[in-house]
Amino acid sequence: MSKLVGDFSERELIARIQQRLPQAPRWMAVGVGDDAAVVEPERNRLDVLSVDALVEGVHFDRAFTPPAAIGHRALAVNLSDLAAMGATPRLCLLSLVLPASWPVADFEGTIEGLLALAARHRMHVAGGNIARSPGPLVIDVTVSGTVKRRQISTRSGARPGDELYVTGSLGAATAGLEMLRDDAGSAGDHDVCARRYLYPEPRVRFGQLAARNRVASACVDLSDGLADGVHRLAEASGVGAIVHADALPIEPSARAWFDGHSGDTLTRTLSGGDDYELLLAVRPRARRRLAEVTRLGGVPLTRVGMCTTERAVLLRCGSGSQTADRDLPGGYGHFR
Repeated sequence: MSKLVGDFSERELIARIQQRLPQAPRWMAVGVGDDAAVVEPERNRLDVLSVDALVEGVHFDRAFTPPAAIGHRALAVNLSDLAAMGATPRLCLLSLVLPASWPVADFEGTIEGLLALAARHRMHVAGGNIARSPGPLVIDVTVSGTVKRRQISTRSGARPGDELYVTGSLGAATAGLEMLRDDAGSAGDHDVCARRYLYPEPRVRFGQLAARNRVASACVDLSDGLADGVHRLAEASGVGAIVHADALPIEPSARAWFDGHSGDTLTRTLSGGDDYELLLAVRPRARRRLAEVTRLGGVPLTRVGMCTTERAVLLRCGSGSQTADRDLPGGYGHFR
């Protein structure tokens, strides 16, 4: 009979995490096992902090989300925030709220998924907490990164005339989630869309390069969809925006899925979350530097619109004399 989380004490569960951790770096004076972590600040750099929680039944479903994917996603959503700020990942704190009936093998698989992604980005687990839950599984991750003062990317620097660019492709995670729900997991990791949902790739390197080369006047990560990102960037910067529907880099397999399931491909692509791409506002004079960052970053970049003086945020459909503008829809929201 498989063992459950409830069969172990908190100390035993922490020990199972601790034995999987790599050796602590020299700048971590006190790590896992004490009342709090103690780290040395990195010289001439600022700390960038972010926190996000994944809640079972809201952000993932264990029926089709493998344990490793749960851990991967829990860290990836936070790494995407650091990427948008141009920060280099440094450490994370892990808070787990666990149902006693959760198999300990799944607990360990989740930790392995998180630690594998952390290792790729040279991020270290500095500590955390474990508590028992009478309800859903909750994984809460706090991350810290560093960045030079003059290289911080924010949402608030865009000006009218700046061009809007998005990394990668859109819609794959939304389509992947629909595929997994529709087939209760039989789509598997081999489908590009299912994998994009299960194992998102935060654009950390691209965000760092964009910040170091100061190519973006504003940047935001797309956790809740492109439409949400454009609205947030425009609001923070005090500008309007026009997004060109025909320019959107929709993932081909996602388009095929949407088209084949009687859905509004455009709206589902704009409003669907979990892509974790980056939206950047770029001054026209920075195009050459942006091209070099794109080459070094190894991620496709697509111009999808521009910032405007008029505060409206619009979606432009068609081309030439056949264009029509309408309000850009909103993105995903927890309370609406």
